[in-house]
Amino acid sequence: MVKSNTSALGIIFPNSYDALIPELVNVRLMASIPFASRYRIIDFILSSMTHSGIGNISVVVNKNYHSLMDHLGSGREWDLVRKNGGLHIFPPFAEKEAKPYVGRASALANILDFLRDEKEKYVIMSDTNIVVNFDFNAMLQTHIASGADITLAYNEQKLPESLLKHESNGRSFYYTFDIEEGRVKKIYINSKAEGIQNFSMNIFVINHEVLIDMVNTALMQGKEFFMRDILIPQINKLNMQGYKYTGYVARITDMKSYFDENMKLLDDYNLDALFSGSPVHTKIRGDHPTHYIGGAKAQNVMVADGCIIEGEVENSIIFRGAKIAKGAKVKNCILMQDTIVESGANIEYLITDKNVTITAGKEMKGTSTFPVYISKFLVV
Repeated sequence: MVKSNTSALGIIFPNSYDALIPELVNVRLMASIPFASRYRIIDFILSSMTHSGIGNISVVVNKNYHSLMDHLGSGREWDLVRKNGGLHIFPPFAEKEAKPYVGRASALANILDFLRDEKEKYVIMSDTNIVVNFDFNAMLQTHIASGADITLAYNEQKLPESLLKHESNGRSFYYTFDIEEGRVKKIYINSKAEGIQNFSMNIFVINHEVLIDMVNTALMQGKEFFMRDILIPQINKLNMQGYKYTGYVARITDMKSYFDENMKLLDDYNLDALFSGSPVHTKIRGDHPTHYIGGAKAQNVMVADGCIIEGEVENSIIFRGAKIAKGAKVKNCILMQDTIVESGANIEYLITDKNVTITAGKEMKGTSTFPVYISKFLVV
């Protein structure tokens, strides 16, 4: 059991950036997208919080949240079944005045009464479009030592091509920082700058009372976005410190990045970089170990439990319960839970959602730059 850090409240926004990957969020939200053969994206942030001693965590959902609620359950796998604190899931209309939200500011306004009642001195907030094994306690201690009003996590990288081309429609914002001697001096919205940037991870540590004041003001003024509408106008008033994160970061910004970030984990260096920190917990399904039968061949694969493999699979991510029949060939693919590839099928550069069936003898091939996506429950 993890010792509780009673000074910090965790808040997770699982719908942020859903618009970047509409194919996979048609029946779910960003946080519950499957990743790395047996996990959901939220597992990484949630596990990081609990291993950092945060035992009071709220998930503020907006839409398409039923799969996430099923996945999280009571929070037992993350040691969040507790008399005090634990896991709280706030759907729209959970509070009398609550409604579907657009940005983090309006999401926080929906749970303002809850925020007022909580006693933690600090609040740690995060989106779920990143996969990271994050030490929130280290960031919290840096925040406390600096005396900042708010600390914003960032990493150094080039801006993804998909974000540079994405049409935000006034909702999907990303942010970069100018930082001088640790302080955030300027925040850019949807920058097109080239080269290495201080790229916001949308992870924040903020003093509890400061956050409540911000949310109160935003509520009265009808503001919706936390970074754009609250932080940027007060950048010269508040002490905003940057927290440089140097660990492994996988960002999901479109279907291609989802494919690439999964495939990177077939490299042991990347796999170790992501999983060498604290353990990542997920919902337990209780499947049998994967069976490799007869002349099955598997090379450079990540395979979850519960699979049956009789055919050939190479350079692929295979989720729980998948079945690859004798004579089938799977290469450079992501096969989600309970996908069936029948005898003689030959597939390459495919992403299959849950419960897809690729029928016998079918040949389907995408490319490394354009993997083909097959939606949930389809038989092709």
